[in-house]
Amino acid sequence: MKNPLGTMLSRLRSVFDVPDEIAPERYRMLRRKITLLMTAVSVLPLLILTAVSYHQYQSTLTREIVTPVRALVNKTRHSFELFLAERSSTVSLLAKTYSMAELSDEKNLNRIFLALKGEFPGFVDLGVIDGRGVQVGYVGPYDVRGKNYSEADWYNRTRVKGVYISDVFMGFRRFPHIAIAVQRMNPDGSSWMLRATIETTQFDRLIASMGLDPESDAFLINTAGVLQTNSRFYGNVLDVMPMPVPHLSYEPSIIDTEDPEGRQIFLSSAFLQNADFAIVAVKPKTEILRPWTSLRSDLLIFVAFSVALIISAAFGFTDMLVRRMRDSDERRIAAFVQIEHTQKLSSIGRLAAGVAHEINNPLAIINEKAGLAADLIALSQDFPQKERFSAIVEAISRSVDRCRSITHRLLGFSRRMDATYEQLDVNGILKETMSFLEQEAVHRSITIGTSLDAGLPRITSDRGQLQQVFLNIINNAFAAVQDGGSVTLTTFAADGGMVGVSIQDNGKGMSEEVQRHIFEPFFTTKKTAGTGLGMFITYGIIKRLGGEIGINSREGVGTTVTVYLPQDAPAPQSLEN
Repeated sequence: MKNPLGTMLSRLRSVFDVPDEIAPERYRMLRRKITLLMTAVSVLPLLILTAVSYHQYQSTLTREIVTPVRALVNKTRHSFELFLAERSSTVSLLAKTYSMAELSDEKNLNRIFLALKGEFPGFVDLGVIDGRGVQVGYVGPYDVRGKNYSEADWYNRTRVKGVYISDVFMGFRRFPHIAIAVQRMNPDGSSWMLRATIETTQFDRLIASMGLDPESDAFLINTAGVLQTNSRFYGNVLDVMPMPVPHLSYEPSIIDTEDPEGRQIFLSSAFLQNADFAIVAVKPKTEILRPWTSLRSDLLIFVAFSVALIISAAFGFTDMLVRRMRDSDERRIAAFVQIEHTQKLSSIGRLAAGVAHEINNPLAIINEKAGLAADLIALSQDFPQKERFSAIVEAISRSVDRCRSITHRLLGFSRRMDATYEQLDVNGILKETMSFLEQEAVHRSITIGTSLDAGLPRITSDRGQLQQVFLNIINNAFAAVQDGGSVTLTTFAADGGMVGVSIQDNGKGMSEEVQRHIFEPFFTTKKTAGTGLGMFITYGIIKRLGGEIGINSREGVGTTVTVYLPQDAPAPQSLEN
């Protein structure tokens, strides 16, 4: 049976596997995977913590928002209940204190009413209704004496309940008011009622005392959803509230809903204990959740900044680490390549020296024989065809001199395997290097142009390494041009005590992307024909000699490689450096 943990770890390792070969793709893949791993390990706990904190804070904030709204509604409900209880108790006390006969006396009723208004503002009138529903006593601004209320809803409700507080209504008074009616029994068993009308201005004062912000609203409704006070957004008194009536509850409740205007709101409500009213408060969610929205924005900004910082740090650290790994690998590979290359050059030098010595011996014999033949021809006065044979001997001598110069160059190349610094003529080194490529230039019809500064100062450098540099660059120029192309060699005195060497071709040129990678190890544009080490080694040699190298190329136009060499070269550096 497989171990799930082992399987998971195996899959994780396979995800982060990278190629073993040293190539640019290896380092790009390594950088990408290490950055991904470090980012995931750092960012994932941060995101989990942020999500948990987000959820907890939102829940806590919702509770903190709901609690004050409920408390405000509850406090206002108690204020309304106290107001109505106080007024109904006052009316009930008057009905208990005075008999129907005493209250039916207009003068006596007027005196009581004036005292009542002085203690409790808001009373509009006061009336006495007998058992038949006829108003037998009245004090107030309207002429309603003798009016029969036996068919009125409030009259019948009062007979059932004993004390009744009506909904807000206009009546013939034409302004919002409520009526409080109290029923009392006479000694003979007949009943009568004391009825007071109260204006609803105090309702507006109680709602105003809630201290609502301009975006919020509060109002009083009855059980049918009819507004008992004016609303800022949902109508005037006696209009029907354009939202469902909250369920009956004497404790404050709150729901998350949407009003007719499409605003997301919190609707809190509570019904009054001794009246068929409910206090309703409406607060928009945007207003309530503004602190949360602000904190959420700050939290998101903080998380985004933290993630960006983590990614930047992970990428920066990984990039530095991978660069150091790559530089270390490149130095190690370069050291091995340089050693191998040096050994090859040493072998070639030894072979060239042996070949040169072997060739020089027969050349010396041929030269001596040619000289002897020339002397014999010169001493013989009657030598037949003397001029023809003299020309042949001279041609032999010229060929021997040419072979001797070639072997001398080979011997010079073999002697320069070890790094030695000496006073050098850059123009001479260029000419000497080009002599090795003359035959290829002739075979491919490549035009070699030269613009060599005759007054160029001599430099202190290593002849063999400079030959290798120039040979690599000119070989690349030959590879870039078509048959019949041209390569131009230019030398000049540069600023800062430097000597410049420019090698220009009219070949296919290079793109900007190729130019960015041209000095990287193993980077080649020659497909299977190149190793990608020529320009890398060239760059390393130029740097060790204290010089600089630059490339200017355009696709389809050609390439110019410029080398700057100091007149006084620094001490040679070891491979380890």
